[in-house]
Amino acid sequence: MAEIVQQRIENRIPELEQLERVGLFSKKEVKSLLKRATALEYKLHRLIITKVDFIAYIQYEINVLELIKKRRSRIGYQFKREEIEFSIISRINNIFRRATTKWKDDVQLWLSHIAFCKKWNTQGELSKVFSSMLAIHPEKPALWIMAAKSELEDRNSSESARHLFLRALRFHPESKKVYQEYFRMELLHTEKLRKQQKKLEQAEMDVGGYEFSPEIMTGKLAEVVYRDASGKIQGADFILSLLTIAAIFDFTKDLQDTIIQDLQSKHTDDSLTWDFMAKRELGATVGEELQSAKGRASDMARREERCYQVYEEGLNSLSTEAMWACYVSFCLERFKRKTNVQQLKEKRQERLLAVLQRAHDSSLLKEDFYKNWLQVLLSSGDSEQTAAVAMAATQRYRQSVDVWCLALQTMVRLGSGATGKLFQDALTHVNPKSSLPLWQLQVEWSMTSQSPEATEALFQRGLLSAVPAVSMEIKEKYLDWSFGAGGYKKARKTFTSLHENRPFSKAFFTRMIQMEKDQETPKMSNLRDFYERALREFGSTDDDLWLEYIREELGPSGQPENCGKIHWRAMKLLEGESVERFTAQYTVLQTGHI
Repeated sequence: MAEIVQQRIENRIPELEQLERVGLFSKKEVKSLLKRATALEYKLHRLIITKVDFIAYIQYEINVLELIKKRRSRIGYQFKREEIEFSIISRINNIFRRATTKWKDDVQLWLSHIAFCKKWNTQGELSKVFSSMLAIHPEKPALWIMAAKSELEDRNSSESARHLFLRALRFHPESKKVYQEYFRMELLHTEKLRKQQKKLEQAEMDVGGYEFSPEIMTGKLAEVVYRDASGKIQGADFILSLLTIAAIFDFTKDLQDTIIQDLQSKHTDDSLTWDFMAKRELGATVGEELQSAKGRASDMARREERCYQVYEEGLNSLSTEAMWACYVSFCLERFKRKTNVQQLKEKRQERLLAVLQRAHDSSLLKEDFYKNWLQVLLSSGDSEQTAAVAMAATQRYRQSVDVWCLALQTMVRLGSGATGKLFQDALTHVNPKSSLPLWQLQVEWSMTSQSPEATEALFQRGLLSAVPAVSMEIKEKYLDWSFGAGGYKKARKTFTSLHENRPFSKAFFTRMIQMEKDQETPKMSNLRDFYERALREFGSTDDDLWLEYIREELGPSGQPENCGKIHWRAMKLLEGESVERFTAQYTVLQTGHI
């Protein structure tokens, strides 16, 4: 082992001599570098070596490289790179190779090596790293794509990128992502050739016998990829993703037409096809551009009408939930668009409401759309229709907390007299474990709309809930309401009546403590009582509560001599990390810093 380490250290001598000779490092720094490198090298030759040792060595060498770069910039010396930087880069690559040979499955280690090669522009090594990595991890499509992109962008080699994509497809013949990136690569290659041709034509240069192939220049290679991909992978979503990529390039009109024709002939059973075809009508050009606002609004209304016709045609052949969702989403998006033309806005609202009603009648309206439907109805002022839709939503989705909350909020806003019964129906149908939002909504409604007696009766019912989250929330709300309705005395009475009614939240106690402290003459005996009750519940985990108790005793109304007892009890009850936090904060408190 010592001989190998010695040999590696001796190999460094020429670069170290150059560093000192050209003034990048001092003699003392060279000795320090040599000592540190020897220690790191020995770590890599122990019987038991770890990945951390390799990473530490690599990071140290990279830091040396960065330091050399900064010092070159500072003194303006740019020579002897082969003897200095190239030697260090070669050594780092060698350490990376040793690490990835030992930990082949660590993809992050491979990616770190790739990042290093890219940063320090070692293109030859970069290709080797990708080749070795893909031989070990051929099952990861993302790595094939990364390698192909590197060949295309870093080495400007379309041929190598194409070769990698073809190899990737042997391992992943049905990978959407590989086909998408391969398709994009062929289009980028064509675009590059077209730019080259344009520059040559502008320069009027004679290129001899070389000619640019018309098929390649019109994107036929990308079309071949598309044909292969569409034959192996079904689904309008994938075809549309290729169409989106093709639309980025300005020479792909024929290719886009081909893809659209395939969509219309082979994928009419997919709602995405109809959604795409309908939205295309918005971009269709009709005559000259109109100048007036009314003219533009009229033109937009005509375009939207054509979109609606396509959706209706789609519904005639494909009346599914997904198809209705596309139609409703489009109508909703158009309705939300701002316009100063009232007639266009009314048309959009009328269409949206009609489509929502039809979707509901077909029992194919998604849960999420009821919210938008109710919002539109509320803005229109149709209270009767709004209430009917709210009730219909609860009938359709009886167990959905969100739907019940939406319906109840709507009925509260409308001031319906049936709201109270609706709350009871909601709690009957919804899973009790999920009922907290309903209780919160009912308490807010009762406090603003019901008599104090009815509200207190509601709190009493909530206290009986077997769900801890509901019970704790009700106690907090009950305490707040009592303070607002009857002042401190009523709040104290409520607190006393509940002090054995577990479970509790910390907020239940801290609110009572704050109410006492807000009194004109707070009583320390009451505060002690509240803190003691809180600590019985949370004393083993909440170090902040102990510290607050100690601060109260250190205050003007407290007895500082009690702090020692409280500290002793806290140290006895607290567990785990809470003890360390408490000790640290208590020490700071004693020194007067908090």
